[in-house]
Amino acid sequence: MSVTDFTALLPILLTAGTALCSMMWIAISRQHLVVAIISVSGCLLSLASVPFAVQVAPRTITPLVQVDTYALFFIGLIVSASLIVTLLAYDYLKAQQGNLEEFYVLLILAAVGAEILTVATHFASLFLGLELLTISLYGLIAYQRNNLSSLEAGMKYLILSATSSAFLLFGMAFIYFETGSLEFIQFAAVFSQTGIVNVFLLAGFAMLLTGIGFKIAMVPFHMWTPDVYQGASAPVVAFIATVSKGAMVAVFLRLFLITEMSHSSLVIVVLSSLAAFSMVVGNLLALLQHNVKRLLACSSIAHMGYLLVALLASGSMAIEAVSFYLVAYFVTTLGAFGVIAHLSTSGIEPEQLEDYQGLFWRNPWIAGILTAMVLSLAGIPLTAGFIGKFYVIAAGLSAELWLLIILFVLNSVLGLFYYLRLIRVMASHPVNHAILSARMPTNQRLSGVVLAGLTILLLWFGTYPVPLIALIESMQPSMSNAVTSVTPDTMMTLMSQ
Repeated sequence: MSVTDFTALLPILLTAGTALCSMMWIAISRQHLVVAIISVSGCLLSLASVPFAVQVAPRTITPLVQVDTYALFFIGLIVSASLIVTLLAYDYLKAQQGNLEEFYVLLILAAVGAEILTVATHFASLFLGLELLTISLYGLIAYQRNNLSSLEAGMKYLILSATSSAFLLFGMAFIYFETGSLEFIQFAAVFSQTGIVNVFLLAGFAMLLTGIGFKIAMVPFHMWTPDVYQGASAPVVAFIATVSKGAMVAVFLRLFLITEMSHSSLVIVVLSSLAAFSMVVGNLLALLQHNVKRLLACSSIAHMGYLLVALLASGSMAIEAVSFYLVAYFVTTLGAFGVIAHLSTSGIEPEQLEDYQGLFWRNPWIAGILTAMVLSLAGIPLTAGFIGKFYVIAAGLSAELWLLIILFVLNSVLGLFYYLRLIRVMASHPVNHAILSARMPTNQRLSGVVLAGLTILLLWFGTYPVPLIALIESMQPSMSNAVTSVTPDTMMTLMSQ
């Protein structure tokens, strides 16, 4: 490998080095604050290295990895989200007993796995990144080992995730049997020649979609989501809902565009059905929830359906719509679960709707932040969520996805009911002022600053999204090259080899 290759991989290498430094310090001395500082510093260094990597991108490093501006955009998004989760977790964990330092090691290792997914152009690197991410999540979900709900959530995620990984591996095996390679571009070449009608490609694609569908919680692979969201701690759920799902969406979008799956009517019908069911089922389940974390879990299922609508638009419009929607979703979801973490005391989280009764009267600042996040999830104007949904509708209309757009709009209206219900509970008068005020956290300054920053970003992207849109558009040339590089002549050359 050359110096240029190392420069291109610098953000990933620095993130991995952060995990190693944290482990070495833990071996020397257990100091919660020091390990948290190491993790935050590593994330900041990784973010600072992204512009240097952009200067040498695009860069193909072995057939497994391609570092381009598309991947670096998502790496920056993943590292930023990991940094925010780390800051939220410090306030959340410091009041608890036991060994806290390994939490940050697992968190950073999961971020490394997510980063590998964004640069994957080979099914082997996809699986390696996914397993590094998933295995770290096992420990993070069940990290509160004295909490039975946390252990139950970890066990459920372990069993179901292992099953989905098996489906993913079988799908890769079928694709390898038919194509003789695990490279995305070889899969694209054979796919364009034979189509999905080929029995082995059809079986491989179905199993591949099952594995990916589980990771991003699409219907009907969503069963784990409410239970895991409820059992895991708020910072961990924030990480799962953003980094884990965002990385899978990034690699799936790359695969979708390189293979030009939009040309297959069968693939479009399958993905359209998954999008429609995810939107409808997710919102209907959310209407029945009285647990805020389960409500947000069901809401996330619907939002994955919204993202699929943008993905189905295909082309540059899909890249813009998916990328902007993910940024808005990251900011909003981190803010919503950040509020839950901020209001938690000694690991006891305010989960039920009743716990938020009268929050506007007890803590108007935090109530205002949560209201902004909820309104953004609903797609109300002046928030990032509104611009994100507008982008999805524009992408869907450009691709003439009329039925999906109608379902998108109807489900967005349906989502208003449970979002406004949470706001109504916060605005109602508290029943017992003494008890409710006693449950308010007293020393959560760091998470309060983080929440303030997320709120500023939410409103900034909702009122002046031009810089972010320009950044997203700037990553398209290298992605377009990756998409259009599979020309008919290239395909015939690859087939002859």
